[in-house]
Amino acid sequence: MVDITHKSNTLRIATAQAIVKVSSEETIRMIHEGAIPKGNVFEMSRAAGLLGVKKTPDLLPDCHPLPIEFTGITYEISGLEIKILMTVKTIYKTGVEVEAMHGASIVALNMYDMLKPVDKGVEIHHIKLISKKGGKSSNPPRTQGITAQVVVCSDSISAGEKEDRGGKAICEKLGGFGLTDITYRVIPDEPDQIRGIIEGNEAALLIFTGGTGAGPRDQTPDTIAPLLETRLNGVEETMRRYGQERMPFAMLSRSLAGIRKGQVILAVPGSTAGATEAMDAVFPGLFHIFHVLKGGGHD
Repeated sequence: MVDITHKSNTLRIATAQAIVKVSSEETIRMIHEGAIPKGNVFEMSRAAGLLGVKKTPDLLPDCHPLPIEFTGITYEISGLEIKILMTVKTIYKTGVEVEAMHGASIVALNMYDMLKPVDKGVEIHHIKLISKKGGKSSNPPRTQGITAQVVVCSDSISAGEKEDRGGKAICEKLGGFGLTDITYRVIPDEPDQIRGIIEGNEAALLIFTGGTGAGPRDQTPDTIAPLLETRLNGVEETMRRYGQERMPFAMLSRSLAGIRKGQVILAVPGSTAGATEAMDAVFPGLFHIFHVLKGGGHD
């Protein structure tokens, strides 16, 4: 199965359809009147559809088992066609499109099985996804015109004793979101240099990586915090929560986020894993802050 451990839980909704076509109005009449020998077509097919949704990962090898938190099934009759609409919801890391389509197909198959003794011309058509919501595809990042600078705060890297990977990983992540104006610097973890970068920087997004631990030379958050006008506490909590789910030592991180003169400033861990996890935790959702800062409010 595809690795989804880097993703965060979000509300995912998918609606799929299947169409069952019968060959006569008599079949439709019998369905309405409950005269089908095998029982109530709509209710028994609804039950089959619920089981179909739940059994999806048992039958399709690449589907992740996930919590199904809502399944809704409706029927629309038009002439000789019965349209089945299946809606599935979850709060999870991956979507439920396949579950919705599988469920709709099982409803249709059960209807076929119940109707075939009285109608030899039943057909199943148009099993397809109607809509889906949730995840990155539903909220594409608005990154046009956003400039960024990534600053590596490390005594050893600035002295040439170690190679930086965390800062470069952040640059790669930002590039993947469509940012094209990204600058990169390496400095020692010195308060004067950190303050100088903040006070003389015009990048819309400024990310410091390194110096966020609890060691005696980890001074980045202490230097940045007094310069911020607004703390983004939810962003900080999200980075720590995300990291803690993957590494028990993440609780020691002092990752920081805030706003100064319209500029968004982050301080994230310096390790490659820590920097990458911080980015995965809050992006691309954090790009919405630039829309808010322009007076756009919440969509």
